[in-house]
Amino acid sequence: MLEINLEETRVFREAQEEKAKTIALNFLKLGMLSIEVIAQATGLSIEQVQALQAQVEQN
Repeated sequence: MLEINLEETRVFREAQEEKAKTIALNFLKLGMLSIEVIAQATGLSIEQVQALQAQVEQN
């Protein structure tokens, strides 16, 4: 029988990253935390958070 560890699947990892990006976007919109703190809290890279910040600034 196949044993699949959900946390090792691509779909799971992508869903986790999308959730982290959503949380980071919310923090950025609130303007309360630094990029470094948001990256640390979400597990995203500083570059990913900076890209999200640019997205927020465009809207």
